[in-house]
Amino acid sequence: MFKKFKDKLKEDGDRALAWTNTNPLWPPQNLTPATHAAIQNGQLALLKAPSYLGDLLPQPEAGHWRCRTHANCRDSSIMTNLPMYSVYWDSPLNTQRPKTIYFELKVTGIGRGGSSLEEADAGIAVGFVAPPYPTFRLPGWERASLGVHGDDGRKYVNDPWGGVDFTTAFAPGEIVGIGITYSVPKNPPSYEQTQQGRLMDIDVFFTRNGKKEGGWDGNEELDVRSEGGNTGLRGECDLFPAIGVFGGVDFDVFFHPSQWLYRPW
Repeated sequence: MFKKFKDKLKEDGDRALAWTNTNPLWPPQNLTPATHAAIQNGQLALLKAPSYLGDLLPQPEAGHWRCRTHANCRDSSIMTNLPMYSVYWDSPLNTQRPKTIYFELKVTGIGRGGSSLEEADAGIAVGFVAPPYPTFRLPGWERASLGVHGDDGRKYVNDPWGGVDFTTAFAPGEIVGIGITYSVPKNPPSYEQTQQGRLMDIDVFFTRNGKKEGGWDGNEELDVRSEGGNTGLRGECDLFPAIGVFGGVDFDVFFHPSQWLYRPW
């Protein structure tokens, strides 16, 4: 059984790599003023991935979604219809102002009776991706994506190999958040850093129940196994919120600032 599981993981990983190799990153989209204003107001819709088995239900308040997956839901990433970070509108290289993107998720049920994601055969991950992204993979596993996974508390940045220890597993009733702040570098980048694509300061942060629990430098050097490094996450691509799931989970997603416990600005 374990060998079969490992073979399936490798098969999915190989399929994702082939997918990203044939689907290059999209260039930034030139959004209309009305579309950009809607994004700032949290008017983002969740899109159901082909592998997602469950419900995505918009609530009366803009930016609030209630979601429930079936117990046999396979690895899936659900993303928004619009980017939260737009290169043309938000890049500090254009505006000379920092830009923070952020959303929260409340875990309301796990594994159809489980007490924590660590114990249940189910999982939730929160993160961001640059499109296009293989939606049969969780955020953080593939190119131009990052995520914090609630079943093991590990962070993933373009890393399908197990991630890095970061926090503890998510539990029912908890509200977690993921954010990124892009800003003009405090110190001008060196020639070497410019050649490496380091154009901005990047602060990735994670919150739990309204308090910042940890974070990392988005420019940090990644393991050599993360082919492509942080390409797509340096502020050069539009970024979309992504929620990864597998198994039976219940959760609410909040995109409007008035609904957040944590205040990122």
